Amino acid sequence: MAAGASKLFIGAEALAQARKDAERAYPDECCGIFYGKIYEGCNKEVMRAESIRNAFDETERFHRFRIPAEQMLAAELKARREELDIVGFYHSHPDHDPVPSEYDRSHALPVYSYLIIACREGRAAETENWVLDADTQSFISEEMKEI
Repeated sequence: MAAGASKLFIGAEALAQARKDAERAYPDECCGIFYGKIYEGCNKEVMRAESIRNAFDETERFHRFRIPAEQMLAAELKARREELDIVGFYHSHPDHDPVPSEYDRSHALPVYSYLIIACREGRAAETENWVLDADTQSFISEEMKEI
């Protein structure tokens, strides 16, 4: 299936948690991991969200996030134990649109979903979901449906 043709099905509780994390982290970026299932055709179902501490330098957290390698390894092991997949990641853009930056693109991998939450004046606002194209050159809007 071509990139961009996949869909993300997200549970209301997981989406609500991501939005709360954005508000809690403001004026910095929040970040987290989505656990669930990746199905044939790259459709994904988010069953749970897990907040991750933004490990970027504290003077730059207002526009960058980083998930340390050891936390990624722990998340992969947790997913395996629970027979789930890591289906994607979320982060916020404080007082900016939910559109991926060049930094976001250069640190992303194809297949995963990347949910971005605009957080305006401390309140979660619009939310957009993206997937990186196969040649890793640009993000494509990925349809998202709350379940």
